[in-house]
Amino acid sequence: MNPLDISTLRFRVWPTDLDANVHMNNGRYLSIMDLGRLDLMVRVGLIKTVLKKKWMPVLSAATIRYRIALNPFQKFTLQTRIIWWDEKWFYMEQRFVINGGDKDGAVAAIAFVKGSFYDRKARATVPSQILTDMIGVKDKPEKPSHIASWIAAEDDMKGLTL
Repeated sequence: MNPLDISTLRFRVWPTDLDANVHMNNGRYLSIMDLGRLDLMVRVGLIKTVLKKKWMPVLSAATIRYRIALNPFQKFTLQTRIIWWDEKWFYMEQRFVINGGDKDGAVAAIAFVKGSFYDRKARATVPSQILTDMIGVKDKPEKPSHIASWIAAEDDMKGLTL
């Protein structure tokens, strides 16, 4: 698989996924997103190295926009893709797309995550260049404007304390 291609997983909303409003619980989206990133890691060939070197996948930030409720027993796909990276972080898009019915193909939710790998031995984040070299990515995509805006918002939040 080309590391910049979309990884797709198929799911169905089960009763254990529901909240009091009888649609998929907002926290369940985030758990399913973990599976999408794991699938992408396997498909691009990183899993063996990650396990061998005992690197930990880490997220620094996530944002999600819910658009259409996913109802009981509804089928959907999760699409995961890398959209940009800097020296330390990968920025990924994850879409929940409805399968079947009158809303077939509609995006139920869209999320963006900022993640990388932490090398416990080195006590540092694995540089993106090492990872892109490993998966054979040579051309870096242009930074999308919405990711630039999100990065700026994240930078603004760095100084906030409780």
